[in-house]
Amino acid sequence: MSSPSGGSHSGGDNEDTEADATTRNDHGRLEQSIGEGEKDFKDAEVGENEIENDALPEDDAFGDFAIPADQTAWQEELALHEDYPQLDREHLHSPGALLADEGPTTPRAKSPLESPDDSGSIPDDTPSLYGSQVSSLGREASPGARKIASRKTSAALQPFERRFEARPTASRSPSSRAGSPAFLTPHSRQISVSSQISQISSQGGSADTDTPQAPWDVVRWTKLRKITGQAFSEAGKRNFGRPTCLAVSALIAVGTSKGLLLGFDYHQTLKIIIGQGTKATECGSITALAIAADYSTIAAGHANGHIFTWEINRPSQPFLRIPPIERNSLQQAKHVDGHVANTAILHVGFLGTRHTALVSADAVGMAFSHLATRGLGPVTRTINSTRLLGRYPSPDPQTEQSRKPSSVLAFSPLPLGNVEQPTDNMGVTALLTPYLLVVVSTTPTAQTQHKAPRPKEVSTHGTLSGCLAWFPAVKLKAAGSGDVLDVKIVDTYEPRDTSKAPNLGFHSRSRWRAEEAIVAVQWLGRSVLGVLTISQRLLIVEDGSLQVTDSIDLLHRHIYHQDLFSQHLQSVVEQLNSADPSLHGVVADAFYMSFRVYKGRTFLLGLNDLTVGTLSNWADRLLALMEAGDHIAAIRLATDYYAGSANNVTVGLPDDEMVRHRLVKERLLAMIKASLNYTFSQHDEGREARLRELATVCFDACISMQETDYLFASAFDMFEEADEDSIFISTLEPYVLDGDVTTIPPSVVKSLVSYFISENQAARLEELLCRLDPLSFDLDQITMLCKQHSLYDALIFVWTQGLGDFVTPLIDLMSLVKLLEEWSEDENIMQNPFYESAAKVYPYLAYSLTGRRYPGGVLMGDSEADSAKSDIYGYLFSGRPAEWPQGSHNVFRTTVNSQEEPAFPYLVLLLMFDTPNFMSMLNEAFEDPFLSGNDEESRSSGNAQTSGIGSRQSHNMTRQYVVSILLDVMKQNGFEPEQVIYLDMFIARSLSKYPGQLVLSGSLLNAILQRLCTPPSNELREDCQLSVEYLLSAYHPPDVSELIENLQAARFFQVLKSVYRGAGMLTELLETYFEDPSDKDGTFDCMAYCLRTSTGLNQKQAQRVKEIIHAHIIELTDINTILTARTLAIYAHDQLRPSLDALQDTHTQFMLLRALLEPGLLRDEVASRYSPLPQDEQPAFSEQYVQLMCKHDPTHVADYVGLLPTSDLRLDQVLPAMESSGVIDAAVVLLTRDGLARDAMDRLVPHLQRLQRAFTQLLSAAAGGPDPQASRETAQDLIEDIEKYTKVGIWLCQGQSANAQRRPRPRTNFAWEIKEDDLDLDEYLWLNLVDAVVQITKSGSQALQELELHPTDSGYVMVDFERLSKSLRSNVQNTFTALLAATATSSVKRSQDGQPRAHGQDHLSFLRVLRTFLTRAATSAPSLSDLRAVLSDIFSAYAFEEGVLSLAHELLGSDVFSDMQEVNELRQRGWRPRTQVCELCKRRAWGPGIGEIVWDEWVTRESDREVEKARKFVERGGGEEARRLERGKAKAKVAVATNTEELHSEDARQLALVVFSCRHTFHRVCLDANYKEGKPSKQERYKCPLCTQET
Repeated sequence: MSSPSGGSHSGGDNEDTEADATTRNDHGRLEQSIGEGEKDFKDAEVGENEIENDALPEDDAFGDFAIPADQTAWQEELALHEDYPQLDREHLHSPGALLADEGPTTPRAKSPLESPDDSGSIPDDTPSLYGSQVSSLGREASPGARKIASRKTSAALQPFERRFEARPTASRSPSSRAGSPAFLTPHSRQISVSSQISQISSQGGSADTDTPQAPWDVVRWTKLRKITGQAFSEAGKRNFGRPTCLAVSALIAVGTSKGLLLGFDYHQTLKIIIGQGTKATECGSITALAIAADYSTIAAGHANGHIFTWEINRPSQPFLRIPPIERNSLQQAKHVDGHVANTAILHVGFLGTRHTALVSADAVGMAFSHLATRGLGPVTRTINSTRLLGRYPSPDPQTEQSRKPSSVLAFSPLPLGNVEQPTDNMGVTALLTPYLLVVVSTTPTAQTQHKAPRPKEVSTHGTLSGCLAWFPAVKLKAAGSGDVLDVKIVDTYEPRDTSKAPNLGFHSRSRWRAEEAIVAVQWLGRSVLGVLTISQRLLIVEDGSLQVTDSIDLLHRHIYHQDLFSQHLQSVVEQLNSADPSLHGVVADAFYMSFRVYKGRTFLLGLNDLTVGTLSNWADRLLALMEAGDHIAAIRLATDYYAGSANNVTVGLPDDEMVRHRLVKERLLAMIKASLNYTFSQHDEGREARLRELATVCFDACISMQETDYLFASAFDMFEEADEDSIFISTLEPYVLDGDVTTIPPSVVKSLVSYFISENQAARLEELLCRLDPLSFDLDQITMLCKQHSLYDALIFVWTQGLGDFVTPLIDLMSLVKLLEEWSEDENIMQNPFYESAAKVYPYLAYSLTGRRYPGGVLMGDSEADSAKSDIYGYLFSGRPAEWPQGSHNVFRTTVNSQEEPAFPYLVLLLMFDTPNFMSMLNEAFEDPFLSGNDEESRSSGNAQTSGIGSRQSHNMTRQYVVSILLDVMKQNGFEPEQVIYLDMFIARSLSKYPGQLVLSGSLLNAILQRLCTPPSNELREDCQLSVEYLLSAYHPPDVSELIENLQAARFFQVLKSVYRGAGMLTELLETYFEDPSDKDGTFDCMAYCLRTSTGLNQKQAQRVKEIIHAHIIELTDINTILTARTLAIYAHDQLRPSLDALQDTHTQFMLLRALLEPGLLRDEVASRYSPLPQDEQPAFSEQYVQLMCKHDPTHVADYVGLLPTSDLRLDQVLPAMESSGVIDAAVVLLTRDGLARDAMDRLVPHLQRLQRAFTQLLSAAAGGPDPQASRETAQDLIEDIEKYTKVGIWLCQGQSANAQRRPRPRTNFAWEIKEDDLDLDEYLWLNLVDAVVQITKSGSQALQELELHPTDSGYVMVDFERLSKSLRSNVQNTFTALLAATATSSVKRSQDGQPRAHGQDHLSFLRVLRTFLTRAATSAPSLSDLRAVLSDIFSAYAFEEGVLSLAHELLGSDVFSDMQEVNELRQRGWRPRTQVCELCKRRAWGPGIGEIVWDEWVTRESDREVEKARKFVERGGGEEARRLERGKAKAKVAVATNTEELHSEDARQLALVVFSCRHTFHRVCLDANYKEGKPSKQERYKCPLCTQET
């Protein structure tokens, strides 16, 4: 390997002259020379067992960092330390590969690119200089079954917050079956080296693996165990420090926490240690790394702000040292630019090919470009730094605090491509901050080329993250901000002035949104992106479509990540301003230093190891699946590749279909052959199931490749030789039905017929044959098979579609008809096995004579349809037996004796066999325009050559001709009346359809009419009636009276109605409706039609119609009472009263009146909301309606009466009915409206007393009641009635009190006795009501107490003492509350001027009523002790009201809103954990990878919470269920987990977390030893061990 400058390196050589044309030319040679090193890496994956030379060739450019030409060292290490188990591959031998037991061989010199075949094994998307085909990276191929059309996106693409399920880590175990067939040759370009790891690694033995992988995984991961052992071991960390960042180029550079830089070659050998004994070890850990374009120089940024560059071949001293500036120098007016001391350098990079031009960025958002001037060494060099982005910190704390903090989340200079670009010397650099994307150019001066704000699609208050990556070949840049990935294209515009730098244009080409935050992005190839999300999932994304093709879970890889931004951006995150969408909830850790891609390989820097991954290409995946024994999945995947439904770019297939087909087709056919041979050689139990699935995928593959010849030749022969042709045929069926297969060879047809006949599936067989191309059949074979197995549908299809012969199938079917006609009359003809086939003659004729192909129904072309119709009509309607084909002398005869042949023998045969079906067929044929008589000459000329057989004479068919022949045939051949009637119906219906084409005599039509009026069977009655209607629309018989007699005799009511309506015989029409049992609802339309004034009836006719209605009023109400009432009210309202009187059933009368007066209450579709009667006619029916309502709907009487005017009802007519029905509330309303309030109360009080007696008697008889449950329901109903009528009395009294006029009263001493006569009317009413209610409560309470003192079993079952007593007391309280409200408030009325006027207030009314009540009670009760409980209830009502008012006053007087707001803020308060791991044990505490137990625990707790909420809701709602729950008798007890139960749950203890206000997170078991052991905790409060803050 030669250096770009040649010779040994010196200080003066590393100047800007390195960027000249020589460097560009040498760069190509350098790429080729380091190909050996890369090939070492690739061959290490291949694992070819070659022995490394002891003497390594010396490399001029790298000195002791020389990469040897052979590849044995790392190759053997990989063979021993693969991260996944390998499968044996006995039959695959690659060139030059040695078995494990073979001895070493003499190494041979290798070029970087030995052959085109070898180049194919390099999965690199970089365009080849030699024009070879690009082999892109692969995507994951699932070993399971998959569809051809599409693949489902992996279910792993879920946000990490919901990924609680356990991650599968075990790979699919190798198949126990015999070795898979060796069907692929390793010499093809498409077999990548990754696919060859399997054999060599398994031969070399496998070491312990952390995460086994399936060989078909999308990425083949390999742990670099030598590097891991040196850099990540305890000794390595002690000597060098912990690895902190990674850079990959010609060497693998690892920066450490002690400021050292370790360089490994591709043999994993530590070749160089940079920084020992230098000032770099005093500058803190290495936080950023970059390798120059020519691989000779490496730059490192340190935690304290220093930047060093080192020449790899002279690592003893730094090439450049860029120190930071001190903070105190910032106060000077002029100071040099540079990073501030003690600010970590997060990003560093070289510009172009120059070693002395760098760019860098730090943690506080500042970026600089550094340019070293020419000199003779580092001492004489001066470095000029230019600020590109950010501001220096202000010495004023207030000013600094007011600034919006920023940081450089991502940073990348534009790398060099394979072709020289104008941008190579511009020093283009992209920087991404939390707020915008900036692209700057540093040469010749710093200039901003592009600015773009954060995409609006970024999730609001989501995770703050940023990353970017350049792809130099096509100037593509992918930038990720939050969860949005934006791909931009960079265009270069040459300026007119050639001395100036070109202008750059940026535009967004595509944008994609992930389901979670993106933390790193890299280009895996020209069109493939690797996207790393915050949950450590690697998404493989195609650049063109931005479609996620694969998802790889890297959580178990433990990628190294560091919190670099949250401290500086803390003020941005901690501001809880929900109105600002630019703020984020949390800052993501940095992953960019651990996720690198070089030459298509992915390098991951983990916490404890270094891993490299390579995407498998399409051939690798197919080979891996085949070797694993999953042939079905392999063929499915290959079919996807061929069809292009897979992601071709990702798997290394070209987009060009022809090239892709050529690549995949040969491999796919070989896979099918090998898989079939292998499967047929197996004889285990699952062989048949595997074979069926294999046959399916073989069909899919061959159909996709259009290789049906191979499918029906080679593949079918293999199935047939193995005696498994039935599986092949059953698999073939759906593809024929779907139209994917239309042609099959005769040998397959024979097996197809044999299989379905053996399965007794003739119908399915015919359907299959009818979907195939008949021209592909062997006609002799197929016709013989069809006749042999009675497959006449298929036979017709072959004859008509294959040969264009439509008459021969008709002859074959008529032969069966003739055979059936000879069947014994004593036996059922339908049981004959040929009957079903013979009956197909009618649908065949119907299809053919209407221009449709049988049996599919597809329309024929015009010429083909005319030819078929002409042939069939000519043969079917021939007057004597005819030969067919013409000139063949083959004549089909319908009788054994040729002398007995009738005229039109074929027509007679078909009519005799099944007349109904024949006429139905002919009815369809008549609708075809072929019989219209048009274009006769063209049809005649078209028939000169029919079916390729000579010309013949045929009659020009018309409908008139067909009908004439049918009439003659029926007349001459003695058909039965049951058969002739079908011809009559056909003629009757056709006559009106084709009036100009059918001309028949009147006598013939009259005879047809007579026969139709005498149907031979009841089954044909409706058809005959319909035919008569058709016939009368075109034919008018001369004698109408005779027609009516015939119709009446036939009971053709529908036709009679039409005749009567046309003749104006309305009375007969209405009578016919009453006689017709099938159209009773039409009677009302007929009544409306007859009584409508537009019909012109005279008075006598109208009276006759009304008499008919009156005579059938009961029948009308039985049909529909609502329509009866509506029709009479609109068209014959004078018949309402007679009709009501004619009805005997009172319920029918009630429903009729309701339909007239309150139709809105009827639950019927035809009911209207408005009454059909005029308003002035309704009072005539109101009294009768109320009387009937008292009997049939007593609960609605009061409501209806309250709406009627007082003059509509007479009290003497309705009160008796109300009292007899117990509708006292309605009587009270009615009397009150008439001003008879005292009478109303006199009727109400006795009714309450009756209810009182009924209640007490029920309680007394409860002990001996036969049905305790019924008694209990009755008692509850009585209580409800008492409450109802008490409310009626309250309403009555309140109305009187509101309008009462108090008369002047003299001053009175309340110690004097008050007489009842001195009370006002309203007071007297209140007195009676209160007395009645108190008496009910007193007697009821006494009865309940008596029953409670002398309990019985039945009594306890019946009585709910608490509920009944509560209802009685509540009734008294409500009454006295209403009394107080009505009598203690002054009545206010309006004066004439509209102002309120208060009458004299009389607050003594309540006291007078109470005093009078007590006086009356004293006379009825010798002691007030009987009333003590009642009085207690009375006064408790006022105490309750006073308490409620006091409580309401207190609530309203307090500031409820402020209290609720404070409570809500307390509920929303919380602390966000700083990290996802426990601060003590460092194990994951929450987030992705914690396991599915978190989800289970959350579901359990949510379920318990829902149950607890339901229980509290029941308790708050009260009622029976709440009381049962309180007593412990509820249906289910709520199981609430206690803290004690949680203590005994080990899983719950392991998941319990403690989060402090300082955001530190700990497992509770790590803080509390007692809790860890399951004991009660002794600590009430915890303190953070790190910062001693209390929770």
